[in-house]
Amino acid sequence: MKVVAKFSVKNGEKSIEKSFPTEFNEVYAVIMRVDASKCKTKKSEEKTMPGQLLYSPRAMNKLFKHEFTAKGWKKVKVPCQYSTENYLAGYVPPQLNSRAYREMDFVKNGLGIEVQFGKYAFMVYNVCAKMTIFRNLHKIAAGIEIVPVKALQSQMSTGVSYFEQFAWDLQKRGEADIDIPVLILGIDV
Repeated sequence: MKVVAKFSVKNGEKSIEKSFPTEFNEVYAVIMRVDASKCKTKKSEEKTMPGQLLYSPRAMNKLFKHEFTAKGWKKVKVPCQYSTENYLAGYVPPQLNSRAYREMDFVKNGLGIEVQFGKYAFMVYNVCAKMTIFRNLHKIAAGIEIVPVKALQSQMSTGVSYFEQFAWDLQKRGEADIDIPVLILGIDV
């Protein structure tokens, strides 16, 4: 695979190149090592493309996991301890899940990576909420979100979001004081 598009939040690219040069180079190396031809395995059952072979998000995620793990990147989980202080008087809450957690796909030396071949809401959540939470918990200082561009997305199941849509929304949203440096990388085969 290859990087074909980039969008920075809070000066993400320059910040990451300066603070994480080794890790930044590793991210590009991982992307180039992922052989997408091995991932065109999902037979479409959709009305718009019946029987067509599509790229499998699950297979691509598996290859990314293999490559990042081989370079020493680790999944990071943080437990969620939910408060009951916001319930109204008289409400008896059910037992809260004590095993709840949030997770980042890959972290190394303070740089967080999310690989997202899912729904649009997950891309937005990763950049606008999760990465800020992980920074506030001192797990990362900056992040990279790896997503498909429209050309790749059109060869995947419906519902997968894409770089162009995501970058447009982030640009129109603007930056907030709580945002952290993030680089969105749009990839294609």
